Amino acid sequence: MPKAKNVEEYIKQQRQAISANPECGTSHYNLAVGLLGQQKYDEAERELVEAIECSPSLAEAYVLLGGICLQRDDLDGCLRYNKAAVKARPGFSEGFGNIGFVELQRGNLDEAIKNLKRATHFNFRYLQGFANLANAYLMKGMIDDSIENSLKALELDQNFAVSHNNLAIAYIEKGEYAKAIEHCDKAVALGYEVAPEIIKEIDKHRK
Repeated sequence: MPKAKNVEEYIKQQRQAISANPECGTSHYNLAVGLLGQQKYDEAERELVEAIECSPSLAEAYVLLGGICLQRDDLDGCLRYNKAAVKARPGFSEGFGNIGFVELQRGNLDEAIKNLKRATHFNFRYLQGFANLANAYLMKGMIDDSIENSLKALELDQNFAVSHNNLAIAYIEKGEYAKAIEHCDKAVALGYEVAPEIIKEIDKHRK
């Protein structure tokens, strides 16, 4: 199939592929990806359901359905689809990462940590997974574990502002203010909106 020049052409190609072979889950999935690019969520959802009916092990389709649920603030739906994703493919890091993210939003820290640890175990380059895991540990008061995971995130991307912010908070907790200042300044320089109380606490310890 020739490479599509734009989303419209890509969508047209996928529709043609589906009419030639309606049972191909991948074509339904690819069409859904194109539709999501146009923010046609309802239509994309229908195609993803079709994709799963044709290919029940297509874990990526469950994850995208979870993303559509998140778009609608439906955390239950997001959780349900991502649990289905890791059932379809047991080592699917993105599914575990999304489960961890939803549990984190709900304040279920132990569940969040368990799933985010799995996510980063299956994919050691999962930047967002390490950042969310660091956040969960921070909320649980496990400061050293939080620092360790924020540093892993920064090994993947030195300019990941969320991790600099989390490190600033963690180092304040440990009373290591020089490091806290360094990471707070970096987060601000990268455009992150650090909480005013953190800035205030940091400023007390500037030389």
